[in-house]
Amino acid sequence: MALKPIDLEFFNKEGVNVHEAIVATSKRARQVNEDIKIEFNQRVELITTKTETESEENDINPDQLKIAVEFEKRAKPTDVALDELMKGDLSWRYREREEPEPRIEEEPTIVEGEEE
Repeated sequence: MALKPIDLEFFNKEGVNVHEAIVATSKRARQVNEDIKIEFNQRVELITTKTETESEENDINPDQLKIAVEFEKRAKPTDVALDELMKGDLSWRYREREEPEPRIEEEPTIVEGEEE
């Protein structure tokens, strides 16, 4: 597997914090990986439901092999996320923090003459 060098000057030119970019890219790669997993499972499920009654479990299904090979040829999720970052398609923002309401602690008021 070949390594893909990344020009770190890109981050300096764009004014992007390298650490933020790494975190954003890794989160995007996880999203891409989940999408690929879902698509793969859906496609394999369609094939297994069709052929479940036709063949035994020990047989190799050629349709499943074709799908597996197709998915292996695709770009890896980290490559997809890095390409999106370098093209400027990947952006991120911080969640707005909700300020907790100030707690005003009041002492209980005791009124004489009243019973509970």
